[in-house]
Amino acid sequence: MGILTGLKILDFTTLLPGPFATMMLADMGAEVIKVESPTRDDLTKHLPPMDGEVSAAFAHLNRSKRSLALDLKKDEAKEVVYQLIQEYDIVIEQFRPGVMDRLGIGYETLKQINPKIIFCSITGYGQIGPLRHRAGHDINYLSLAGAASYSSRKGQAPVPAGIQVADLAGGSMPAVIAILAAVYHRGQTGEGQYIDVSITDSVFSLNALFGSGYLVGGMEPEPESLLLNGGHFYDYYETKDHRYFSVGSLEPQFQAKLCNLIGDPNLITLSSSERKDDQQAFKQILIKTFKEKTFNEWLDLLGDDFDGCVEPVLHFSESVEHPHVKARELVVSVPKTDGESQKQIAFPIKFSTQPAQYRFTGVQTGYHSEEILKEAGFNKETINEFADKGIFGKK
Repeated sequence: MGILTGLKILDFTTLLPGPFATMMLADMGAEVIKVESPTRDDLTKHLPPMDGEVSAAFAHLNRSKRSLALDLKKDEAKEVVYQLIQEYDIVIEQFRPGVMDRLGIGYETLKQINPKIIFCSITGYGQIGPLRHRAGHDINYLSLAGAASYSSRKGQAPVPAGIQVADLAGGSMPAVIAILAAVYHRGQTGEGQYIDVSITDSVFSLNALFGSGYLVGGMEPEPESLLLNGGHFYDYYETKDHRYFSVGSLEPQFQAKLCNLIGDPNLITLSSSERKDDQQAFKQILIKTFKEKTFNEWLDLLGDDFDGCVEPVLHFSESVEHPHVKARELVVSVPKTDGESQKQIAFPIKFSTQPAQYRFTGVQTGYHSEEILKEAGFNKETINEFADKGIFGKK
């Protein structure tokens, strides 16, 4: 039993934002049916490396979700959705605005069948506005939201992030929050909900610290000009062997520990100064000092007990082996349908009574189609007729 056991979700999403959101919901116990096109592949299914018929990424993002293959352009496929929606009353989709309506399975249509439906749409730019029909990716949303412009070194290009900040923090997380808020509201009132999640809107809201300064005081956030983007000694520092450490020692007690670490407690007069010249002078000292020792030498100096907001920049392979990551059990083994298992990144939140559930890794399109339709009340003859008409794809 998961903390969300009883929630039943139809997932029409592909790629990253929607699948990550429904993975989190499934990890918490929700039952998710992933409705997949039999004619149009999800690109993440082929993202190297592969593990059997699907990629490691696809198997991770779609764990614990049963797969139903449906060609939504066929009328019989709509019948299946209409039947399922009576029980699977939460829908999440990621098409451009209007696509679900044209397919005959939009919010207003499904609401007529089940008035309590919760219907969440994730798009790059939302359901209204001049850009609503425009294509986009993570890098585009960060750009238009103003975040990329001050996420760079002065005079240099913005750096593409290694993780998809906009897709996950601007799409997946708000979708999960909104769906659970709508479930609570429905529990109180019996009323369903349409949810419009715009990734760009959510990323725009992430400008919370420095966008607010512009709105109130007209202070434009610029590269390497702010407390947290390199305008201060809060930054990354290269070692003698070209590795890096992060220094986030903002508070006075942490600055004192940092100055002791680099061998001169008196430097706190520079580190704590509000004068820009002093800050830059202290930063130059840090740059020079970190380059005097190798990565491992700095690790030895820090030891296990240093509590001053200085941490090594780890490769992912090193992060996996870190004692804290192991203690928090952030890597788990998830069963595969062939009886083996696959290592995956764990659900990151811990509940005291209902732990996360990992039923199986993501599967090939349509793996559970017949099973799902039988549960929905379709008999074998009808399922065969649907198959003959190609709603599950070519035989």
